[in-house]
Formats: sequence, structure tokens, C-alpha cells
Amino acid sequence: MFLQMSYYGTISIGTPQQSFTVIFDTGSSNLWVPSVYCSSQSCTNHKKFSPSKSSTFQATNQPVSIQYGSGSMTGVLGYDTVTVSNIAVKEQEFGLSETEPGSTFYYAPFDGILGLAYPNIASSSATPVFDNMMAENLVQQDLFAFYLTRQDVQSGSEVVFGGVDPNHYTGQINWVPVTQEGYWQIQLDRVTINGQVVACSGGCQAIVDTGTSLLTGPNTAISTIQQYIGATQGYYGQ
Repeated sequence: MFLQMSYYGTISIGTPQQSFTVIFDTGSSNLWVPSVYCSSQSCTNHKKFSPSKSSTFQATNQPVSIQYGSGSMTGVLGYDTVTVSNIAVKEQEFGLSETEPGSTFYYAPFDGILGLAYPNIASSSATPVFDNMMAENLVQQDLFAFYLTRQDVQSGSEVVFGGVDPNHYTGQINWVPVTQEGYWQIQLDRVTINGQVVACSGGCQAIVDTGTSLLTGPNTAISTIQQYIGATQGYYGQ
């Protein structure tokens, strides 16, 4: 975790394994990491994947371009074995960055992003990592679960692929239907603080996004929420 803003973990790509720190992002669907093809400033202080050092790498000529809420990348797609904890996904499609414009990724404490949203929002129609885990029967159940803690909690945060860790909750899990399979999009009934409806009074659509550190929404709704919780504006207007 970094400044209580982003959660990330370690994966590896290739044979032998090359390790990378990635955000596990439910708000996007592509896996990409910096590569030796990249000369952007953002790639100078991060680990870079070297295809020539992996015996299982398969190249393609297919370009990939991704625009995030902040930051972007362009590159080329390749295939290799991607290992997440003890799960090895063979012939996983991923992006090798060639450009990472601006300073967003330069200052990021992670190297790349592992997208966990649905395939239909994946750039260049790349198959997401978890979809391959399911297709290759590498997980016990077709679900993943996040446990996100504060920075000062010693146990740390966790993402589980193929199940739910019962140590991190009590009672019953409440399941909410996905309303549109792109992002993890759900129907919100309302937003309340101390019993007062402060936003989304007639219901609204929202996405659950592990890659975004802020509540985002219409200006008036967010302003109201900020007033209720006593938030003050920071140096950069946030």
C-alpha cells in the first residue's frame, strides 16, 4: 500500500521468472508491464520485462494502447507464463509498454497493472488474466476477493483468486448483481451519511474499482459528501 492510495502486489512473467509489482485493478482488463522497448522517463525507474530472457515468450505485432483516469501507455502484445502466487497461467496475453507518457507512472510505486474487469473492455481484445485462470481450471471457484486494510494494520491487505478468506469477515456475504459486464458495475440504491441521503437519491449506477483511490461522482453529490465528512481541499484541489 502507498500513501493509503493504492494497493499492489507481486507477480512474475516468463521463464525464468521476472518479477513485477502491479496494481490488481477491477477498473480495467489488461495486464501490462514496462519493457526493454520503452524509453519513456517512467520506465527508467521501474523493472522492465526482457523478452529475450524468457524461453516461453511469444511475440506478436499487435499494438495495444490504454488510457486510464490518470496516465496512459502504448506498446505491443506478447504471450508468456504469468505467475500469481502459486498460480501459473500459460500463454497469457499481456502488454509490453513502449511509451508511458507524462509523470503519473514515473512516481508510481508499482511497475504495471493487472486488470480484473470483464473481457469486453480489454484493449486489443486481450483475454484478462482471471478469465484464463477460469478457462484453464486453475482456480477452485470462479471468483476473486479483496481484503483492503489501512496502512497501519499489521496483517496487510489481500487478494484471493478462486475463493474467499473466511478470516476476514463475519456473518453472511451479501451478493449484488452486476448490471453491465464491462467494469464491475452495480446498482446503488442511495448514498447516506448518518441516515441522511446525501447522493444518488433515486438510485444510480456505480463501479467498484480497486484501482481508484477516490470516491468519484457528480460535482454536487461529491461536494455534499465532502461537507458531511468535514473534508477540506488539498493543495492540488482534491
